[in-house]
Amino acid sequence: MLIDVINVKPKNDFTLWLKFENGEVREFDCKPLLEKKPFQKLKDKYFFDMAKVEYGTVVWSDEIDIAPETLYLESVPSS
Repeated sequence: MLIDVINVKPKNDFTLWLKFENGEVREFDCKPLLEKKPFQKLKDKYFFDMAKVEYGTVVWSDEIDIAPETLYLESVPSS
């Protein structure tokens, strides 16, 4: 099951507010990724805040993205 991300808002606590194409709103905690390559760059809050949606997933640069199925399956419902 592949559900595209249609909107993302980075939050101050290194979580992502996500809206999926099925209408669900969820939050994904990026903190566990911050010590892993290539995600270490996301520790820079300015860079983290540059998150955007491209091709149904969240990206920061040509090098950093998170698969939409990971974002969906490892996130929790939000409002």
